[in-house]
Amino acid sequence: MGTSTPIDGTGGATADTARRRTTGAVWFALALVYVVWGSTYLGIRIVVQTMPPFLSAGARFITAGLVLAGIVAWRYGPAALRVTAAQARSAVVVGLLLILGGNGLVVLAETAVPSGLAALLVAAVPMWVVVLRAGSGDRPSPRTVAGVLVGLAGLGVLTSPGLSGEVRLWGVLMVLAASVLWSLGSFSASKLPLPENPFAGSAYQMLAGGVGGVVVGLLRGEQRGLDVGAFSTASWVALGYLVLIGSVVGFTAYAWLLQAAPLSLVATYAYVNPVVAVALGALILDEALTLPIVLGGAIVVAAVGVIVSTERRA
Repeated sequence: MGTSTPIDGTGGATADTARRRTTGAVWFALALVYVVWGSTYLGIRIVVQTMPPFLSAGARFITAGLVLAGIVAWRYGPAALRVTAAQARSAVVVGLLLILGGNGLVVLAETAVPSGLAALLVAAVPMWVVVLRAGSGDRPSPRTVAGVLVGLAGLGVLTSPGLSGEVRLWGVLMVLAASVLWSLGSFSASKLPLPENPFAGSAYQMLAGGVGGVVVGLLRGEQRGLDVGAFSTASWVALGYLVLIGSVVGFTAYAWLLQAAPLSLVATYAYVNPVVAVALGALILDEALTLPIVLGGAIVVAAVGVIVSTERRA
């Protein structure tokens, strides 16, 4: 999972700005976000085949946070890492919601559900963001509300494999809970005082979420009987990929896109990532493409497309 879809109702760039900013570098960075974030679900599934979920996720984000903090200090100077107490508290809260709650529960769930199904369930994040905004007094457009309702119907179809016993229901419910927590973290990030440098803020969020993951893993007893020698080479490679490519490269490309490209274009990752994840899961892990997954996934992706396109025109 990456950062949240930028649905904030601020409006998109003008046509002239969009033409000026849609360069080759923009398309390359967008392709990175499409493929990299779409592939993280596959990477997680491979990691948890032999590694404990929360301890591996914690190690991933602590390492990625330290690497990103080092990059920030090198690129912008150590002063860029300075934050106020309020900013530090906000980064911890958002990091726990996004990294520990949102990503951590997905990692746990992928011990029981296919990576493609997890990605499709997570695709509902923009819908939950709209619900949270509505609860805070915002009034979404009728088109957005229709998109949310259609998307919820798609989630119902996607949940049916868990109800029928084809996959474990608790795993499906964990991913749904993760998407709600991720949405809450994304919504909170727009309200709380975060570090001025977005890369520094992300580094602190990763560190907070990573430490939280380790603590939860220890409380769950994941360290008992832990045999590092039993970790497969594939799991190690996947973990390294998640740290360097999934977290550092993926987020850097995304953060740069937010400054260099029209938000309407950047937001398309929300409905491309799940498609990439499903394709990779089917091709590499031979995950079954059942009718509920194909049909429910198509409904959710279409609904998210409606929501994102509508919000960006608002």
